[in-house]
Amino acid sequence: MSTVELRIESWTPRQFEARMSEAMTIYALAMNYSPSAGVQRGLAAVSHTKLAGFACRIALTDTGEMVGFGYGYVSKPGQWWHELASRAIDRKLARFWMADAFELSELHVLPDYQGNRIGRRLLLQLAEGLTNRTLVLSTPDADTRAFRMYRSLGFVDLARGHIFPGDSRPFAVLGRTLPFEPSLAPR
Repeated sequence: MSTVELRIESWTPRQFEARMSEAMTIYALAMNYSPSAGVQRGLAAVSHTKLAGFACRIALTDTGEMVGFGYGYVSKPGQWWHELASRAIDRKLARFWMADAFELSELHVLPDYQGNRIGRRLLLQLAEGLTNRTLVLSTPDADTRAFRMYRSLGFVDLARGHIFPGDSRPFAVLGRTLPFEPSLAPR
């Protein structure tokens, strides 16, 4: 990657929906999914923009190219991921971690830009101002840059080796209490 100035922007649901195709291309590339999986995920992402507490951050180059994004919302009973993750983790843990949680639904960076702390910046800026007790997420259960980033930010295991419908890879369900310490502030 050549030296590129990036900025992180907070986007409204409408702004995110207007560039959903770009975001889902990043999603498919970052997760090594087919383009059609990105299209399908885009449909779900549009519905996510309507959920309580929706928040979105976008990483853009100085020319306006989207190179990363992250979004989430308040996790509630009845939502697909909330229900599956709650069943995957110990019941006692679930009562603490899921009762007042912000669900990080997606956080992805184009492969050519990975390893430059963009995901970290997106996540930390997304978490600024959240009033939830916890932040929860799932990520492929493997030694990836993303997994190592979550660990470096203090995320702990809630469940490992969980298989979500539609993906044969094992996933880890991770959680972290909020807020992040000031020392982790995005640079």
